[in-house]
Amino acid sequence: MGQVKVSINDRSYSVACGDGEEAHVRELASHINRHVVSLAQEVGQVGDARLLLMAGLLVADELSDALQKTKLLEQEIESLSGTRASAQERTREAEESLAEVLDTAARRIEDLAKRIEAA
Repeated sequence: MGQVKVSINDRSYSVACGDGEEAHVRELASHINRHVVSLAQEVGQVGDARLLLMAGLLVADELSDALQKTKLLEQEIESLSGTRASAQERTREAEESLAEVLDTAARRIEDLAKRIEAA
């Protein structure tokens, strides 16, 4: 099991993580630290617990927005997939119709060619 030292608001913390996840944990801690530092600049040093809570709420808000966007994109993909399937069906129908027209035209041309040969 991996062990990572991270720094949040100039305080060092040891965090256990899965092997190979160290860099990811550092990135996550850095993201939280940016929020904590920004909040500390806005509201002052109101205590680590409060700053971490506020940073956690900001991260949760980001996650909520991302999940909402993901849901909207999934709905759009579903809609586009339905539109694509409908367009494919119309294309297939148009190809069949065109094939019938060409087949009819080919028969007519053959009939005309036979009449011309017979005359």
